This record gives sequence, structure tokens and C-alpha cells, in this order.
Amino acid sequence: MAWGATAYAKPIAPSILCTQYADAPVCIGGQPACTFCHTTPPARNAFGAQVEGELLPGTARPLSDADFMTGLPAALAAVEQKDADGDGFVNLDELLAGTYPADGASIPAADGCPQSSDANGGFDVCNYDPRYVYKKLHLDFCGTTVAYDRLKAFEVLEDKEGEIRDALARCLDSEYWKGRDGILYRLAHKKIRPAQSIKSGDDPGDIPLGDYDDDYYLFVYTQIDDHDARELLTAQYFVEVQDGPPTTYSTYERGPFQDIQARGAQVAQLVEVQRRAGMLTTRWNLVFNTMFTPIPRTTAAQAYRAYLGLDIARMEGLDDVPGEPADYDQKGVQAEACRRCHATLDPLTYPFTRYSGFNGGTPFSYVPNRMNNMSSGRNDPLRDTPEAGVIFGERVDDLVQWANVASNSDQFAQATVLDYWKLIIGEAPRPTEQGEFDRLWRRFRNEHEYSVERMLHELVTTEAYGVP
Repeated sequence: MAWGATAYAKPIAPSILCTQYADAPVCIGGQPACTFCHTTPPARNAFGAQVEGELLPGTARPLSDADFMTGLPAALAAVEQKDADGDGFVNLDELLAGTYPADGASIPAADGCPQSSDANGGFDVCNYDPRYVYKKLHLDFCGTTVAYDRLKAFEVLEDKEGEIRDALARCLDSEYWKGRDGILYRLAHKKIRPAQSIKSGDDPGDIPLGDYDDDYYLFVYTQIDDHDARELLTAQYFVEVQDGPPTTYSTYERGPFQDIQARGAQVAQLVEVQRRAGMLTTRWNLVFNTMFTPIPRTTAAQAYRAYLGLDIARMEGLDDVPGEPADYDQKGVQAEACRRCHATLDPLTYPFTRYSGFNGGTPFSYVPNRMNNMSSGRNDPLRDTPEAGVIFGERVDDLVQWANVASNSDQFAQATVLDYWKLIIGEAPRPTEQGEFDRLWRRFRNEHEYSVERMLHELVTTEAYGVP
């Protein structure tokens, strides 16, 4: 009596297939379902059976994950010119056309594009499809499916483009998008890096030192209602919120002592108005990133990464400044292994040095003589640390100038648009999408006048977003 070997489905298979066929439509914005190779897993369909026949024949079953990962690419290549479903199209052509190699009713169109069918949602999978966009934007920006009757009404509209604009505008005003803990809050997490244990204000932690709610409010305010996104780095105001629905955001410009009276010492924003630079000078940023550091390299590196998309730890955005690093705090940064990065990082950091964390003067404020206050004596080179620095090869006298140069840079525009591209499309631009991405961030700087909402209205018209 013979016993058949147990068949297993491998959850890692879709990612391997998409590594091998990255341009296959089924791999754009996600991965194929297990039913691409199986009927009801682990049972295989016709395509899966062909792949199985080429997968490490003679090797004992079940295969280990390591063996499976090693053998699958060759097995896929071996069946490329076979026709699993007998419809006259080889498996490779079906993969690249977006049809299903195990479904005889799913065939590429004459021009290489599959026909609309129930298998692909009835969408035009090779062209910008307004119906697909209308359904998708409700999920992405409103967090809900579009109502059936509204979808049916949309399908017969002549001005579908106008209704898409109106629907997106409604979603951008929704609580899902801009309310507390909405999409914009989540987009801000990596920039603010909240730590509840040291939060002050509402819902304080065990050691309440600073309230990051202010940072979220400022972030959201600069991203909505045609506001100028550059004010994320240049704002000399702060933002208050009135919970809704609808949640509303409004600015205030109180000075340090007024803010203490209005909000209390634990949550007051203590940097004087003319020394403020948006998210760079908030109390939370000084509490969390600068802390006790005389030359706050972490603060500068986080700003470079979060708002300009450049990670010095990955050797990004390096711009060797003559005479640097000077090593004013005697940390050994002139060593050969350190010099390359610190020749950019240290002059990038000098404009941050007059903003105190916990020491060097009044906490969480601008202190002109902070470096003197933190030095060990008259001969301490720390006293000579300049406030002037360099960003993108341009000399700046202080952090306010630093923020102006940064916010007007190509890097800021690219990083801002990339945040939303990855949020909405799900990944960084593919090589075939790079042209659309470049056009979008350049228009964000010019035609959109740094309005995130205007940029998003154009993003949903791109092929990267609108082709199923």
C-alpha cells in the first residue's frame, strides 16, 4: 500500500514570485493571493502543479523553508514557456499581462492588457480607471468603502473627474484624515517619536517634562486647508485644537511668560517668538532630543532625517565642509572612522546649540551664552562653538536661517511628497513611476505653493495611483 506525500502551502511563496517578477501587475501595490498557485491550499491549481513538478525534483517532501526559497525561482523560470491552463498563452505572458495562468477564461487582450472581468474587479487594469480611483480614495482618505448607491450614481456621471475632486475634498476634511489619532497623526509619529512616560499636559506620564500634543497639532495644521507645509519648520506660532467633530486647529503666538500663565509651567512653550523654528524648537523636541547635550547632534540628525529625508547614519546628504569637524566638545570626531560624517553633521548642528534642553540656562528656551554656561572653564574649547553653521553647502547664522534654507530646498519638497506617496500608494516610486514622482514634487514647490492638499489632488490623477 503506497502513501502519498503531504502537500504544503508556503506563505513565503508570493514574496518570492514578486521578487522574480516585480513588474507583474499582481505584484504592484501588494502580493498575489495563495490562490494564484492553489485551489484551496495546500491543493494546487494547474499552474501550481507545473511549478511543483520543477521544484527540486527528487528532494524529500515536505521541503524546508530554506530549500523552498532556494528552489522556487528556478522552478518558476522552468515553467515560463509552458501553458498551464491551455488557453494558448504561456505562463510568463500571462504573469506580465496581469492575467491568471491557471484560469483558461483569463487571457491577455490583443494589445497585451487583460480584459475587464470579475477576476479583476471589472476594472480597466491597463489604464487609469476613474471607478477604481473613486472606490480607492474613499478607503485611503476616508477610511470607509463608498456607498453602493453613490458608486452606481458615479458610474453614470459625465463629470467623473469633478466628483473625484469633490470626494477627495470631503475625505481630507474627515476625522479619519485630520482628527486626533487620524492618518496625519500617524504620519507624524516617526518625526515626533512620542514617549508617554515623560509626557506632560493631558494624560501625563510618570515624569511629565514636555507635551508632544503641541507637535502633533502643528504638524496637522501645516498639512491641511491649503496651508504652507514649509511652516512645519518655519512657524513662529503654535497650534491649539478644539475637538470635534469637526476637529479644528487654530494658531497662537503667546510669548514665554504669557504661555506659562495660560498653560502652566510644565506645558509652556518657552522659546521666544523671534527664535522659533517650527517643529525644530518645540519644547518636546528639546526635551526628547537635546536633553543634556552641549552640541546636540541627535537633534540635528533627527531633523535632517525626519523633514529632509536624509539619514546621516546611512551616509545620506553628506556635504564635506572645509575645516570640519572641529571637535569643540572633544568627542574624538576627527578620527578617521568618524570624520566623513561629522564634517557634515557638526556644522549642521551648530545652529541648534543655543537651544537648551535641561542645562546651560533656562530649560527649553533660547540661551545666547549657553556654550559658556556649559563649559568647564576659560580654556574649554566648548566655549568657541559657533552658532553659525552650514546646510546643503550654504552658510546660515542661526537656526531660523537653517529652517528657511531647509524648508525651501528640493530635499524638503521631495521628502514631503515621498511621505504621502508611500502612505497612499504603499511603497516608494518604482523606476517606471519615477517620472510622475519627480513631476509631482516639483509642482508641489511651484504650482501647488507647498499645499499638501493640492498635491494630493494631483497624486490621485497619476497612473501610479489610478491604474489598477
